[in-house]
Amino acid sequence: MKKVGIIGTGEYLPEKILTNLDLEKMVDTSDEWIFTRTGIKERHLAAPGEAASDLAYEAAQAALRDAKLKSGDLDLIVVATITGDMPFPSVAAILQNKLGAPKAACFDISAACAGFVYALSAAQQFIACGTYKNALVIGVEVLSSVTDWKDRNTCVLFGDGAGAVVLSEVKSGGIISTYLGSDGSRSGILNMPAGGSRNPASRDTVDQRLHYIKMQGNELFKIAVNTMTSAAEVVLKQAGLTFQDVDLIIPHQANARIIMAVAKKLGIPENKVYLNIEQCGNMSSASTVTALCEAVRDGRVKKGDIILLDAFGAGLVWGACLIKW
Repeated sequence: MKKVGIIGTGEYLPEKILTNLDLEKMVDTSDEWIFTRTGIKERHLAAPGEAASDLAYEAAQAALRDAKLKSGDLDLIVVATITGDMPFPSVAAILQNKLGAPKAACFDISAACAGFVYALSAAQQFIACGTYKNALVIGVEVLSSVTDWKDRNTCVLFGDGAGAVVLSEVKSGGIISTYLGSDGSRSGILNMPAGGSRNPASRDTVDQRLHYIKMQGNELFKIAVNTMTSAAEVVLKQAGLTFQDVDLIIPHQANARIIMAVAKKLGIPENKVYLNIEQCGNMSSASTVTALCEAVRDGRVKKGDIILLDAFGAGLVWGACLIKW
């Protein structure tokens, strides 16, 4: 099996910023209430008419430049998203056309906040087996399109953005181990009830505001902490490493309190935890990859570092990935 690593990174955040002070004018909330409970100060929102494939395109272009590759070099495009341009075709297929990557196979992965880790793991297999040479893996969300801006408990959480990486064979390092898990018995805790075959779009579903994110936040908190902790332990055990070997943990940016609770349980000091939730909010599948891109750009990730990605989301699904940079 070939060693597979990340040879390029890129991100894109929409220009518009929605602050907590802006939200104070929209719902019954306050900057202090939001920040204390979530660690979020602001989030980016896509412009009217700006879809997931548009955000993905900008991140993809940046990642390709960083990798010193052309779009025609891509053999595979995998996009993690729950807010595609439309139910079908896939964002990956639409993006293929935008990029001009005619030989690339394309598909989307729906694994919510763990989507990027799932997509990274899937793409890795194709390259490790020799099926493909270069893969573009993207996490992108336009969560503002499915956020109920009248629900004070959820509208303060979410933002839009995209992050992309280029995967290829590497001589050393790369992805060391991955672990994916799920528990479908808890799918009702976090979902969007309407818009699928169970509840197709109708006047009633729109009137009942069923096309927006619904979340049982209190129940999710404990599950997320325990599951992300367990996933990190498993992926390190698989690699024969300990938490002392980890140089930086980049978790899904769901909630600052969740992230720090996980770090505490793992015994990882705060200075080894990368956060961008204060400026970006929760971007679901885009959160982990965007934070990774920022950490690389800011010099927090150096050659030889051991990086731990750890994510949890609706499904329920979770995943962890260990990378030697």
